[in-house]
Amino acid sequence: MSAASLESDPASLDRIRRYLVGLKMPRALEALEHILRRIERGEISALEAIDALLGEELTLREGRRVKAALKMGRLLTVKTLAGRSVYFSTLADIVSSLAKAEREGSLRERLRFLCRPQLLIVDEIGYLPVIPGGGNLFFQLVNARYERGAMILTSNRGFSEWGDVFGGTVVASALLDRLLHHAVVVQIEGASYRLRRHAELMPENTRARPISPSAPPAARRRGRPPKDRKANQDCNT
Repeated sequence: MSAASLESDPASLDRIRRYLVGLKMPRALEALEHILRRIERGEISALEAIDALLGEELTLREGRRVKAALKMGRLLTVKTLAGRSVYFSTLADIVSSLAKAEREGSLRERLRFLCRPQLLIVDEIGYLPVIPGGGNLFFQLVNARYERGAMILTSNRGFSEWGDVFGGTVVASALLDRLLHHAVVVQIEGASYRLRRHAELMPENTRARPISPSAPPAARRRGRPPKDRKANQDCNT
């Protein structure tokens, strides 16, 4: 059907517009008149017009998806990862949010939320002390994502110090048992890249030293710390 015949049939045009509205295709609706003009001028065929119409809508939706993913990921600058859903946070913020959810009786919901992203990035492990009980809460999250969702963790503390970070060797051993099972450990030595141009200005005792990924602290018995079993089950459903 040509553009002229479409324009001579306003009922058909109205139906097409209603279909686009009903299908929630605002960009296609916006581009419809321009594409009809191109058909009328003989610039594109009917098949090319359909391709252009759907392409306009897909471009809009893809842009929205990326924007939503970046917002969910809480990244301060635009960084993409091959269309994967990512959530970025510091350990302190994650533990704080889990503790708040536990107080409000919504721990299961919070764990499910943190299980959704395909990749969870936890930054600054060891920079700030974990609140009492925070180690157990973080273990519940790690255990819920174990062998189900990827994680990236950054720390300035060796594994032998994780008992101090998380408030005990038992919870630290349980965490490392799951985190190191399929892990690739990347040891970064040297001064911070942010200070690479001014390293000589830093006091000697504040300069970065190599972090040894030593073996996890030995616990007197192997076992999991107390956890909300139902929360983990719900997170995996």
